[in-house]
Amino acid sequence: MIAAKAKFRGARKIERGVGYRIPDSAFHPAFLEAVTTHLNFDQVDAALREQLLQFLHDFLRCDCRDRPLCGCPEKKFVMKIIELREEGFDHHQISGVLLDEYGIDLYPADILSFLEDSVHILEAIEDIARLQGEKAVVSETTRHIREIVG
Repeated sequence: MIAAKAKFRGARKIERGVGYRIPDSAFHPAFLEAVTTHLNFDQVDAALREQLLQFLHDFLRCDCRDRPLCGCPEKKFVMKIIELREEGFDHHQISGVLLDEYGIDLYPADILSFLEDSVHILEAIEDIARLQGEKAVVSETTRHIREIVG
C-alpha cells in the first residue's frame, strides 16, 4: 500500500522531542503513537510543528475507538493523493505537495504506480457495477477514472 512507502522527513527531529527512536514511516504505529501522545510540540521548530499539525488534522482525525491505529489515517492519505490527482496535479507535483504540507517524502514513481493501480481497480469496479446494473456506481467510477487518467 502507498501509505507504507510514505516517510516522514523530520522523524529524527521528532526523536529528539520524544526521547527515543522512532521509525521514519509516517503511518507506522510507533510513529503515530509518538506524535499523538509523547511529543512536546514546543520542542520542535515552527516549520516541523506546522507540518505535524497539518498531518494530524488531515489524517488522524476520526472517531474510531482504536485511533490512530484504526486504518483511517492510511485511507485518508490515499484519498488525499487521489484528490490531488483529480485536481490536476501530476505525480511529481503530488510528491512536492506532500513534502511541503506534511513533511512526507514519497517517490513520484511510487505515486504514479499507485495511481495506475487505482485506475485498474476502478475499472474492475466499473465492470462489476455495469453487470449488476448499478448505473450510479458506473457513472461515478467512470468519472474518477477520467479524472485520474487526465
